[in-house]
Amino acid sequence: MSRHGGFSLSRWWSIVGKEFLQLRRDRVTFAMIVGLPIIQMALFGYAINTAPKHLDTAIISSDNTTITRSFIWAMRNSEYFKFVGELPNEAAGREALAQGKVLFVVSIPAGFTRQLLRGERPALLIEADATDSTATATAISALNGITQSVIQKELTGPLAPLAGAPAPFEVKVHQLYNPENITQYNVVPGLMGVILALTMVMMTSLAITRERERGTMENLLAMPATPLEVMTGKILPYIGIGLIQATIILLGARFVFDVPLFGDIGAVYLVVLLFVAANLTVGITLSSLAQNQLQAVQLTIFYFLPNLLLSGFMFPFQGMPAWAQVLGNLLPLTYFNRLIRGIMLKGNGWIESWPSVWPLIVFTLVVMLIAVKTYRRTLD
Repeated sequence: MSRHGGFSLSRWWSIVGKEFLQLRRDRVTFAMIVGLPIIQMALFGYAINTAPKHLDTAIISSDNTTITRSFIWAMRNSEYFKFVGELPNEAAGREALAQGKVLFVVSIPAGFTRQLLRGERPALLIEADATDSTATATAISALNGITQSVIQKELTGPLAPLAGAPAPFEVKVHQLYNPENITQYNVVPGLMGVILALTMVMMTSLAITRERERGTMENLLAMPATPLEVMTGKILPYIGIGLIQATIILLGARFVFDVPLFGDIGAVYLVVLLFVAANLTVGITLSSLAQNQLQAVQLTIFYFLPNLLLSGFMFPFQGMPAWAQVLGNLLPLTYFNRLIRGIMLKGNGWIESWPSVWPLIVFTLVVMLIAVKTYRRTLD
């Protein structure tokens, strides 16, 4: 039996007041209470778009006539396609698709208009990067309407007999790298990045805060070790964990989901190693900033949420507004998604991968420098 008797409203209110006081003093928790709803509303309300428009498109034109120009303008006016340049040949088009510079390449063959006027039913070729089928599906479905609008506009008067059924010209769409639009081909490689980002940052963000809460931080500070030695020493064991996780996911991708691997397995592990290093530096930086393990977890969530939503894993990157793409290009998961999908589905090599490799290296070096500077401040 409690010696304090029954329930006391005054004692209860004192406990409630104490909790509010602690929340007010904990700035990280307060920021999470206010910041998470704001961030989620901003991202889901403005940045997320499942029907992207203005997708980067290149053209290979060997027949510049009124009809072909009308078709290009119809594509542009649909707002699904944004023409960013003209390429000289098919090889340049495949290279642009492999490097992710464009999502579509439109090829107009020589003599197209002449064959159309003769009733020979020529074909236009549109090649699409289908590694992210969600990004291109809506634009591809709009092509039938675009074709009909061009036929109705251009084939009038003496050319009206050509406008009957079947259509006087054909638009062939080749969905490269994932022609059957299998969702697992897109999701499973990206899932590797999501899992690594969460686990690597979470585990290392607890590294220094765990030392502080267990009372062993003093022993660590008393060691004749530089901040860089401490940081890299705490990071190194988790690199092996990251490689083990990547191996498990690769085995599942290959033997459970039948995801192809057209590139070099060594390139896959090199990219994984770079990505793991980038996230470990983030985790160790958050660990230096946090005062306790709860704050470390909260900071991890703040970091992970934009990675999940703005990297192109869940939603098409091309469908986001310009400001969201700028933020996404600051996150390592964005580059990892491009790299891992490029290597596994496109068979990309070093030349095609380099535009996404160097940002990961720069990110790792910059964040590691911040971690070292932050650790030094905690020693004062």
